[in-house]
Order: sequence, then C-alpha cells, then structure tokens
Amino acid sequence: MTRAGTVRTGHGGTGTEAPEPVPQRLMAAATRLFAEQGYDRTSVQEIVEAAGVTKGALYHYFGSKDDLLHEIYGRLLRLQQERLDLLAGSEAPVEQRLRDVAADVVVTTIDNLDDAMIFFRSMHQLSPEKQKQVRAERRRYHERFRALVEEGQHSGVFSDATPADLVVDYHFGSVHHLSSWYSAGGHLTPQQVAEHLADLLLRALRP
Repeated sequence: MTRAGTVRTGHGGTGTEAPEPVPQRLMAAATRLFAEQGYDRTSVQEIVEAAGVTKGALYHYFGSKDDLLHEIYGRLLRLQQERLDLLAGSEAPVEQRLRDVAADVVVTTIDNLDDAMIFFRSMHQLSPEKQKQVRAERRRYHERFRALVEEGQHSGVFSDATPADLVVDYHFGSVHHLSSWYSAGGHLTPQQVAEHLADLLLRALRP
C-alpha cells in the first residue's frame, strides 16, 4: 500500500523521469511531516526544505500552511465523494449499493491513511472559515450515504428500528478510528477490513 503524500521515485535509475510538479512536492512533504511531527510542530521552512522549493513557491500555490492542511483532507474527501456518487447512482439493488459504498469508504481511507489521520488530529487547527467549509463538504457526503439507508428503510429492505442518522454515525465512527489501529503489516488487507465492516453495517440493518 502506498501512503498518501509519499513521494514516488523512478525505478531503474535512468534519470529520465520528469520532475514532480511543485504543488505535488509540497503536498507530499507537508503530508509526511504533519503525519510524523504533527501540524502544529511543523514549520513552513521545514516543508519547503523537504520539498526542495522556496517559501515563495509555497505561498504562490497554497497561500499558507493552513491551506495545505485543508487541501490534504480536501483531496481525500473529493475522491470519496466521487466514488460515493458513482456507486450510489448505479442500478444495483439498494442493499448492494449500500454495501459497496460502505466498503469503499473504508478502502479509500486506508489507502490514504496519513491524510485521514492528519485531518482528524488537526481539523481544530484550521481557520474557522475553513472548518465551516469542511463541515459542509462532509455533511454532503454523509447526507448522500444516509439517503441510501433511508431508501432501504422506506422500501422495507432495511429495518427502520434505528434512525438513519445513527446508522451512518455508527459506520463512520469505525472509519474515523482506522488510523489508530490499522497497520499495513497486519493480517487483514484493506479490502478484508472493508468487507468485515460493511457486513457489520448490513447485519445491523436486517429487518
């Protein structure tokens, strides 16, 4: 598994690989340093030195360290929203669609575990305006996910004994804790973890 923000290097030593664009270098350096040291203990100078660029380049592309933190989570949330919209909009039965999206958010979180860990550890350090933006983006994601639960409850496929909001919170509570225990060297693959958690969710919704 390749962690998010890891700088990819060329293989074979040919020296012909194109240099990574400056924004990607800055994001990779910031992600690694925030994960290793924490957002508040990482300076702008450390980021630009790790990326091999100037402070002027950072401020040109991102404006501030705060903008980097916001984008680290933003890129993960955009990916997950695109995946959710695609899977939820398929023609499959609602039970299959919910299982697919429930598993997908687990896999995409594990595949971008540093991004997720940084965000949940450091969201409170974003500016109030950026926190408001992130909450609105997350709310849109959760509402789309909840709509699948409600669709199944209204059609009788799922039990309506538990409010849909609590069902969503139940699943995302597990997702948000992945960074505290998941290890790439463990005995479960990302897909296996995803399938187990999706199965737990579907079992909780059985009539």
